[in-house]
Amino acid sequence: MFLASTFAFMLLVGWRWDRRRRDGSTAGRAEITAFALTAAWSLIVAATGHATLIGQFFETFRSLGWLGLTFILFSRDGRHITVAPIRPVMAAVVFVELLQPLLLMLQFRYGSYPAAQAMIFQISVMFRLLVATGALVLVHNLYAGAMPQQRNALRWTCCALALIWGYDLNLYTIAYLARALPVELAALRGLAQLGVAGLLVIGAVRGRSALRFSPSRAVAFQSLSLLVIGGYMILMVGAAQSLAWLGGNSSQLAQLGFIFVSGVLIVAILPSGRVRGWLKVMLAKHFFQHRYDYRAEWLRFTRTIGRAGGHAPPLHERIVQAVADITDSPAGLLLVPAESGELVLASRWQWPTADVPAAAVPANSVSFFEKRGFIVDLDEVRAGIDHQGEQASVPAWLTDEHSAWALVPLLHFDRLVGLVVLSRPLVARKLDWEDFDLLRVVGMQLASYLAEHAGQSALLEASRFDEFNRRIAFVMHDIKNLASQLSLLSRNAEKHAENPAFRADMLITLRNSAEKLNALIARLSRYGANGSERIDDVDASEVVRAIAARYNLPGMPQVHVTQDSPCRVLANREALEQVVLHLVQNAIDASPEGMAVFLQANPDGLYGCIEVIDTGCGMSAEFIRNRLFKPFVSTKQGGFGIGAYEARELVKAMRGRIEVESREGLGTRFTVRLPLTAAQPLIDSIDGAVRAPDKRVA
Repeated sequence: MFLASTFAFMLLVGWRWDRRRRDGSTAGRAEITAFALTAAWSLIVAATGHATLIGQFFETFRSLGWLGLTFILFSRDGRHITVAPIRPVMAAVVFVELLQPLLLMLQFRYGSYPAAQAMIFQISVMFRLLVATGALVLVHNLYAGAMPQQRNALRWTCCALALIWGYDLNLYTIAYLARALPVELAALRGLAQLGVAGLLVIGAVRGRSALRFSPSRAVAFQSLSLLVIGGYMILMVGAAQSLAWLGGNSSQLAQLGFIFVSGVLIVAILPSGRVRGWLKVMLAKHFFQHRYDYRAEWLRFTRTIGRAGGHAPPLHERIVQAVADITDSPAGLLLVPAESGELVLASRWQWPTADVPAAAVPANSVSFFEKRGFIVDLDEVRAGIDHQGEQASVPAWLTDEHSAWALVPLLHFDRLVGLVVLSRPLVARKLDWEDFDLLRVVGMQLASYLAEHAGQSALLEASRFDEFNRRIAFVMHDIKNLASQLSLLSRNAEKHAENPAFRADMLITLRNSAEKLNALIARLSRYGANGSERIDDVDASEVVRAIAARYNLPGMPQVHVTQDSPCRVLANREALEQVVLHLVQNAIDASPEGMAVFLQANPDGLYGCIEVIDTGCGMSAEFIRNRLFKPFVSTKQGGFGIGAYEARELVKAMRGRIEVESREGLGTRFTVRLPLTAAQPLIDSIDGAVRAPDKRVA
C-alpha cells in the first residue's frame, strides 16, 4: 500500500510541476512540497516501518508540509491576515509538531530503558493527537469561512486534508489508549494515503475545467511513461521473488537471465522514435478531449443572448455575461467606441468596484485591437511579455486592476464594435489556443449582434426624426405667422398709439417677442439642408456671468461663478447661451432644493472650457452611454428628450464637444470645449495634416 502511495504522490508531483512550468507562474510550490514529502515518507515507511526513528522523522516532515499547504490556502484569499485566530493556532500546531524531533533524540538516547521508551511513546502520541486536532480545526475554518464561489475550488482539497488528519486522529487515539501502535491500522494508513491522492486528483479534474479535465500531451505521455516504469518495477520484483522461491543456483541464473533480457528490451524499445511516436498518437486519438463541450457552450450562449422579457438585462450586459460564462469569469465590462474614437464604458456585469475612467481606451490604442483582433492575456502584459505590441496599447488602469484578466475584441467586418474585459476566474489558469479560438469566434458573433442592435436603434431614431420633422413643419409655419402678426402690430402701434409711455413699453415688449420668435425659427431651420450659424469671437467668461445673473435673485444666489478667466472662443453666442442655459437648468433640476450650481470658464490648451457642476443625484455610465444624448429619451415628466441631443449638436456645429463625468449619488460635471480664437490657425493646420494622409490613401 505504501509503495502504491509513493507512486501516486510522485505522479502528483510530476503533474503539478509540469502545470506550473507551462503556466509560467510561481504558485504551486506548497503543493509540490507536500506531495514530495508524503511520497518520501511513504517510501521510508514501506522500507523500514512506522516505528523506526527515520520513519517518525519523515512523518514530521510530511505533517509540516500539509500544514504549510493549509496556510497557503488561507493566504490565497487574504484570510491569514483578516482572520486573527488563524495565526496563533497555526503557530501552536507547528510548534507542537517541531517537538517531535526532540522526542526522537530522547528516544535515541534513552530507548534502551523500557520505562523511558514507554513515556516518550505516550508523549509523542499525545503530541500527534494535538497536531491532528488543531489541523482539523484549521481545515474546518478554511472551508466554512470561504466565500460560496471559493468553496467549489476548495472542496476536494479540504476533503483530502480532512482524511489525512482524521485518520491520524483515530490512529493515535487508539495508540494512546492501547499504549502501542495498532499494527493493522498502521498498515491501512497507506490505503488512506491512496484515498488522499484520489481526492486531490478529483479536485484537479473539477477545478481545472467546469466540464472535463484535459491534461496536455506532454503530461499524459510522461504519466504513461511513469506507469510503464512502475509496472515494469512491479513485474521485476514479482518475478525475482518467484524465482527466489525456487532456490538454488538455478534461481540466481534465472534472475540474471531475466534482468538481461528485460534490459535489452528496454534499451531497444523505449528510445525508438517509432514507438514513442505511436504512443503519442494513441494518446492524442483516444485519451484527449477538448476543454469545452461546444454543444453545451453554444446552448448556454444562445440562452444568454436570446433572453427576453421585462426582467431580462440589457443586451450590452448579456454580451458581457455570455463571454464571461465561457471562461468562468465572475464579472466583466463592455467598452464600446465613442464618437471621438476612444472606447468608453457601456455596461458592467457583476463588477461594481471597477474604476473605469471616462476614456477607458484612448483612440490611438483602438487601432491595435481593430487591426490585430488580438486577445490579450493581461497577466502576460503585467509580466512584460509583448507578443504583438499590446504592451503599448493596454491602458494603465487595466494593468493596475489586478482582477482584470483578459481583453476580448469584438470585430464586425474588421471594425471594432466593442471590447470585453474579463475578470480573473476563481480558479486561475492560463489561456491556451482553445480559449483563443472559441473567444475569437464568439467575439465575432457578438459583434454582429451589437452591429444589428445599433442599426435597429438608428432606424428607430430616423423614423422618430421623420415624425418630428413633419410635426415641426406645422409648428414653424404657425410661429412664422405669429411673428408676422406681432411685427404688424408693432408697426401699427407706432402710428396709432396715443400714450407715449405706454407706446414705448409696448414697442419694447413686442419687439423682444418678435426677435425671440424669429430666433426660434432660425434655430429650427438649422436642421434643414441649408441651415448654418455664424461663428464669432465670443468671450465665454461673459456668457457664464450673464447666465448666472439670470438665475440669481437679489440675496438668493443659486448659480455661482467660481472661475471666469479671460477665455475667448469661436462660437455663436446665441447658440452657446442656449447650450449653457440647458445644462444649468438640468443641473438645477437634478440638485436638491437649495443646493448650488457652479459655473467655470477657463482656457485649457487649444480649447476654452465652460464647466457646469452640480451635486445632484448623478448618472450611471450606462445612462450616459445609451440614453443621455439619445433624442426623444427623457427622464422628466412631460419632457421631449431633445435638449441634451440639441446641445451636443450645437456644440459640434461650432467644432467643439461636450464631455460628461458623473457618479451616482455624488453629482455631475458637464464640460463644453470650444476652440480658442487665438488657437484657430494652429487647429486648422493640425486638421489639414491629419486629413492629408487620408486623401493619399484614398
